[in-house]
Amino acid sequence: MKQIILPILALLFITQSCKKDPIEPVVDPPVVKPVTDTTYTTKGLYVLNEGLFNMNNSTLTYYSFADSVPQTDYFNLQNGRKLGDTGNDIAIYGNKMYIIVNVSSQLEVVNPFTGKSIKQIPFFNGDKPRQPRYIAFNKNKAFVCSFDGTVAVIDTATLEIEKYITVGRNPDGIAVANNKVYVSNSGGLDYPNYDNTVSVIDVATLVETKKITVRINPYIIVPDKYGDLYVISRGNYGDVKMCLQIIDSKTDELKYTFPGFEALNLAINGDTAYVYYYDFMTGSGSKIMLINVKNETIIRDNFITDGTVIETAYGITVDKQSGNVFITDAHGFVNTGNVVCFSKEGKKKYSFKAGLNPGHIAFLNETKIDTLKTTIK
Repeated sequence: MKQIILPILALLFITQSCKKDPIEPVVDPPVVKPVTDTTYTTKGLYVLNEGLFNMNNSTLTYYSFADSVPQTDYFNLQNGRKLGDTGNDIAIYGNKMYIIVNVSSQLEVVNPFTGKSIKQIPFFNGDKPRQPRYIAFNKNKAFVCSFDGTVAVIDTATLEIEKYITVGRNPDGIAVANNKVYVSNSGGLDYPNYDNTVSVIDVATLVETKKITVRINPYIIVPDKYGDLYVISRGNYGDVKMCLQIIDSKTDELKYTFPGFEALNLAINGDTAYVYYYDFMTGSGSKIMLINVKNETIIRDNFITDGTVIETAYGITVDKQSGNVFITDAHGFVNTGNVVCFSKEGKKKYSFKAGLNPGHIAFLNETKIDTLKTTIK
């Protein structure tokens, strides 16, 4: 679940995929000294559904773009067991898919083409769960931040944890930019004594080099292509409001805080950031705005241009191949959620049912060879 530290939100969150044939990886044709121009196409997507806290009912949905059919409880069908309690993050990197299951304190590594588990990596300090939250990657390393105040460094080839790096309290967001790892230290389990720092880790030495001061309770961190990181802080859900801030990765300083609106999550594609906010107190629906990350200005307040209503935005991501924007709707956290696909112009294209509290999406891409020039000697 996104946050479990504030009583009123905890109540909301607590009261908050099937496969036909094996999906085989694309194999390049055997050639001698090939010179290729390759592009990528999106084969489908995975939706990680959180489920309900302490109910052990996280699920995975696979949606194929070829047949437009969502395959629910996909992980269970492929592996004969449940995914675990409270799926919190999912990412495909290289030829592996990584799924963080927070309350179960597990990192599930999966073959994204088949849905079969490759390895479970437990996150425990002795018998005490570390509660992993989010994952980021750099070259052959995966970095996982956990609520116990650590970042695990994992070799993506051997899938072994090489070390733990101590950061701040209850880290709840992680990103890589400019050869550094940035970790938001929320202090969220110590309400109302929140943390207000972002740790900076050098990827070469794997040592924390600095803590950057931001607004209290920092959370999601997303890098853009200009060397900035967009950081959302959740405040205290009272007089200190949620906000969107920018850190400059060249100076490792907080450079700007957007005034006049609250933010809960975002995704960045190219020069555009898609930022949403949901009012937990009133349940008045979700607002999605557009920001130009090149000049750091608001493009418009409403991304959706055709009147489509998102009741409870719970996740957002962009397919970089098509530019389509995918928003998950949790429908009040107690009903089956769905995923809505929008064009980059903000018009609804289609939607499909996912699972209970769909929060994160990972796109499965395949390589297409456009031209193949072969020199045979």
